[in-house]
Amino acid sequence: MNTDTVSKQKTTSISAGEMLLKTARNRAFITGSEAVAEAVRRANVDMAIAYPITPQSESMHLIGDLYAQGHIKDYYRAENEFAVMAAIHGASLGGGRVFTATSGPGTLRAMEMFPVWAGSRQPIVCAFMCRGVALPPSIQPETIEIAFLLDTGMMIFHAENAQDYFDMILAGYAIAEQPEVHIPVGVFADGFFVTHTREVVMLPPDDLRLDAYNCDLAPIPPFDMEHAPIRMVRDPLLNKSNFVSYAASGGWHLEVLAAAERARKHINHYMGGLIEVENPDAKVMIVASGTAVSQSREAIRVMSQQGMTDVGLIKVKSIRPFPEKEIEQATAKASLILVPEFNAGGWLAREVKASIDNNKRVVAGPRVFGGASLPSEVIIGEIKKHQY
Repeated sequence: MNTDTVSKQKTTSISAGEMLLKTARNRAFITGSEAVAEAVRRANVDMAIAYPITPQSESMHLIGDLYAQGHIKDYYRAENEFAVMAAIHGASLGGGRVFTATSGPGTLRAMEMFPVWAGSRQPIVCAFMCRGVALPPSIQPETIEIAFLLDTGMMIFHAENAQDYFDMILAGYAIAEQPEVHIPVGVFADGFFVTHTREVVMLPPDDLRLDAYNCDLAPIPPFDMEHAPIRMVRDPLLNKSNFVSYAASGGWHLEVLAAAERARKHINHYMGGLIEVENPDAKVMIVASGTAVSQSREAIRVMSQQGMTDVGLIKVKSIRPFPEKEIEQATAKASLILVPEFNAGGWLAREVKASIDNNKRVVAGPRVFGGASLPSEVIIGEIKKHQY
């Protein structure tokens, strides 16, 4: 489609609820990277800023095409990942709806900006395509960067597949832009497994757009230096009283955390809950996020064929806010809780253990990293070792 055609195309703006929950959809056979671009096409984004890093690069290249076609008001490539996140922060402070993406080492290079986004209550949506960051260098799928971002103040959603990625990005705007929330969202997917794999994704018509972002409803006036958090960030640094500085900063930290808690009802509405549960009465429960969910589904299918039917699955969609009560309830009848992960540290297992009583039931694994795959046989073997 050429630029002239697109610029003349009529589009219809609708609410996020209509887009996500009511609109009829059509099948598309696309990659996860293309699903990101399709979400941005429909998100009515004002500005996107890019810097290439594998496996994120393709998605932002495609978004550059959207800009050339007239779907985005402004777009450019910054000089590095930190510059991207600082500039996208400025665009959001100015009252724009913004989007960007990064991966692995790019996430770490930009790390300082993520708590700044949260501390200034900006509803930025950023896509993360998870990859290895450790030595020896690896571009392969690994979710360790989620662990680094857990306490930055942003909401964190973890997509199982390209469909999730599309839906979660659009839902991210709907949730983050709620006046009582208004903090950033990181939407994560496992690099290559999702970004470079084609699958069927159900898409709303491409002439639909989200209603424009209304910054007048935001709790933070755009570029207003006399209201929190800008004044709160500025004044304590110039104030001689440590007490005033501590009180201002600490109080605002609590408000950011409270905003994430207030997001729970909106996550339930737009994403159908923080978790999904299959076979809730099972004695063995697998708790997983991202593509570990897909591998767990396959393991459960194979075990069922082998006569082992007492295995259930908890798909964790929201990592921040974390579904403590939901997981506690869903694992109440389980004698074994398995947490497969694509990282060395086992951050999801730690979160699960901290959420439930009798956490000796939790097996922190199996875990693979450095780009290794997680065959269903490995999950089955771990369950048999502990239960059968």
